[in-house]
Amino acid sequence: MHISVLLEEAIEALNIQEDSIIVDATLGYGGHSSNILKRIKRGHLFAFDQDSEAINFSTNRLKKIGTNFTIIKSNFSDMKKQLQKLGVEKVDGILFDLGVSSPQLDNKERGFSYHQDAKLDMRMDQDSEFSAYELINTYSKSELANIFYKYGESKFANNIAKKIVEYRETKKIETTLELVEIIKSAVPMKFRKDKHPARQIFQAIRIEVNQELEVLKTALAGALDLIDVSGRVGVITFHSLEDKIVKRYFKEKCEIDPKLKGLPNIPIEYLPDFKLVSNKPITPSSEELEKNPRSRSAKLRIIERIK
Repeated sequence: MHISVLLEEAIEALNIQEDSIIVDATLGYGGHSSNILKRIKRGHLFAFDQDSEAINFSTNRLKKIGTNFTIIKSNFSDMKKQLQKLGVEKVDGILFDLGVSSPQLDNKERGFSYHQDAKLDMRMDQDSEFSAYELINTYSKSELANIFYKYGESKFANNIAKKIVEYRETKKIETTLELVEIIKSAVPMKFRKDKHPARQIFQAIRIEVNQELEVLKTALAGALDLIDVSGRVGVITFHSLEDKIVKRYFKEKCEIDPKLKGLPNIPIEYLPDFKLVSNKPITPSSEELEKNPRSRSAKLRIIERIK
């Protein structure tokens, strides 16, 4: 079963009241959502996900707690548009948990895992036509090397891309473990001992298949537009690429225009609309790390609208 990362910290960070309107941008299997719903007896929860399996599971889980929730099958980049369709212009809290849920990783059919054999897939939205199979079998050597380097931060990006293209000349690459073997053959033996050579590459493929970083930028802008005064947005990231985007975007939104910084009395309309709730990200406690080693790279950043 999926264990929600930074559960207490994230719920606490949103400063939830009984009548709060809260958005769970990443419903998944309902860990955060079910805890939010318990706290908003007179409020409403809007939750987003693209994964039909997760939606079906979470609908049943949330129904046991209350009926004051709405699940929207959509990418969170469309959050603002989807909520406006429902007449919702402002909300009190928004939470993003950008991790891949354990059931997705553990269900080998989804093709996210480099430990189990399955068809190459990695689609968050199973209605999407573009999967890891298309990516691996159609991208050019330079396109593959670029995403492996950019999204996987792999120093062997070129070599791995070259091996994939060579292998493709004989037959199409169809399964996860077939791809893992190709990756291993492109990485020197001494580098295989520290961490699994496929980890960074599978991360890069997943990001590209689901356009995760572009979608995140759009979603953050929409979230900050939706949040009401005193409302908060919390984002849990799991790798440095996502965290850099969130950190930079939040910082930008909380800064005074450099041209005005030295002025003794800055007019209120020129002050930032947001403040950081904490300058440093919140990370899992030692107890959480012991219970759930998958949480080790998690970071929670929180921003609050102040005007």
